[in-house]
Amino acid sequence: MTPTSFSNDTFKFKTNLKKKIIATMFDYSLVLIPTFMYIMYFGHDNSEGGKTVDGLMALPIPMLWFLYFVVVEAMYGATFAHQALYLKVTTLDRKEIELIQALKRHLLDPIDILFWGIPGIIAIKNTDKHQRLGDMWAKTIVVDTKDPEQH
Repeated sequence: MTPTSFSNDTFKFKTNLKKKIIATMFDYSLVLIPTFMYIMYFGHDNSEGGKTVDGLMALPIPMLWFLYFVVVEAMYGATFAHQALYLKVTTLDRKEIELIQALKRHLLDPIDILFWGIPGIIAIKNTDKHQRLGDMWAKTIVVDTKDPEQH
């Protein structure tokens, strides 16, 4: 058994760390670029020389985040970048996740991604099921769908 895998009676848990990092960077780019464009187009000038959206005009930003990360993941088992890299979020016993689990996973993204993702990387490398904090709270795991040992 390698240090990056854990196995129980049925499943093997692997870090899939490189793929997770790449997918997360692309996912957040897919959300941050339209968010930036929205603020530049619909925002008003602020006292610091930038643009600001507030009130109801700010509502589309968290809505985009919720739709992309939570709804898409709950519906398809993964965001688009994760799907492109053959990663899927499942329950610990490899069943489909529910909306509340997708929400829990992503509510902890600010902590997992803080400081260039170091907290998430430390959690993935040092937990027996290679989960980040959001996955531990939601009781989920990210598996490589092309790896037969993981499902």
